[in-house]
Parts: sequence; C-alpha cells; structure tokens
Amino acid sequence: MLSLYVPGHSPVHRLPAGVKLLVLAAGSAALFVVPGVAVHAGELLAILVLFHVAGLPWREVLDQLRPALILLVPIFLFHVFATDWVLGLETVLRILVLLFLAVIVTLTTRLSDMIEVLEKAMRPLRLAGINPSKVGMMLSMVIRLIPLMMREAGEILEAQRARGLDRNAIALLVPLLIKALKMADDLSDAMDARGYDPGAVTPFWRGKGTP
Repeated sequence: MLSLYVPGHSPVHRLPAGVKLLVLAAGSAALFVVPGVAVHAGELLAILVLFHVAGLPWREVLDQLRPALILLVPIFLFHVFATDWVLGLETVLRILVLLFLAVIVTLTTRLSDMIEVLEKAMRPLRLAGINPSKVGMMLSMVIRLIPLMMREAGEILEAQRARGLDRNAIALLVPLLIKALKMADDLSDAMDARGYDPGAVTPFWRGKGTP
C-alpha cells in the first residue's frame, strides 16, 4: 500500500480496482473452503502467470514477500513434526496464494482507486451515521503517514543511539508521540484552512430535525 504501485498498461493494470478487490476477497475465502495440494498449486501457478502478464518486476515482489517467506519455513516444519507434511504443504501453499494475490493487487492498483472503491462500498453505512468520505480520508491519511512516522522513528532512534539511550523505550516513544501529536495538529490546521467539510450524516433512526 505504501506507494508500491508499479505503473503499467497490462490487462491486469486495466482491471477496475473494485473487480480486483472483489477477486482478492473471494479468492481469500475460497482458499479455506476448497482443500487439496494440487488445487492450491494450480492457483499459485495461475497467479504467477498473472505476474508475468502484468510485467511486474520480481525484485519488487520478493521485497514485499521476503519477511513472510522466511516465516513459512517454521510453519512447514511445525506441521511436519506435529501433524502431517501434506497438511503443512497445503498450509504453505494457501499462505503463498493469499500473499501473491494481495501483492499483485497492491502493485497494479493505485491507492486512490482502492480508497474510492471502499468509499462506494461503505455508502450503505450512511444510514448508520457513518460518513464514507471521512472514513476514506482517514484511511488515506493513515496510509500516507505511516512512512513519515517510520522516518521520524528512525531519526529519533539515531539521535538517542548517539546519546546511549537506544535501549530506553521511554526515550524513544515520548519524542515519537510528541512528533505524532504535532503532526496531527498541523494537519488539522491545514485541513481547516482549506475548508475541508465532507458534511454531516444523520443516522436513519434520527429524524432530520432531531438533535
């Protein structure tokens, strides 16, 4: 999600974001309904073909999957010694299919398109007083601010390491919390200055004239 979109003009890129998210959700659910090593191996092969069609760089894919791929080894070994190696292989294949599905959606779909789809999907929640525009804005800001907070955390860690305080949790968390609050305050002022107001939403159980 964090600015990992790889521009392209492949058929996979041109698919609407809503279709790709729906396939991701349906495919994730189907993984735990349809059993079988051969079935999941075929699904994995089909997804790898999609990666080739989309022309995605394998370096980008492996960078995203490397931490998860390392965890698959102990998962498989656990099943080998505790249950059955076939069940372990099936579990690993399920996780791989799910990961590759998520990665191909991430790399071929703009974040703004995903947020737009989520806002449309949440429109029925307006009846409960939930504003989809506000939720979409919140999700977008959270995703965009994660890299900034990671950068701030890295800078604080380097500064505290120079002071010999890199193992002090309070010395790391307190400055990070202060920076996060300052960033939120500045962002709030910037939004107010631009007149941001998505409009209030009244739950269906309240009349329009009910406070």
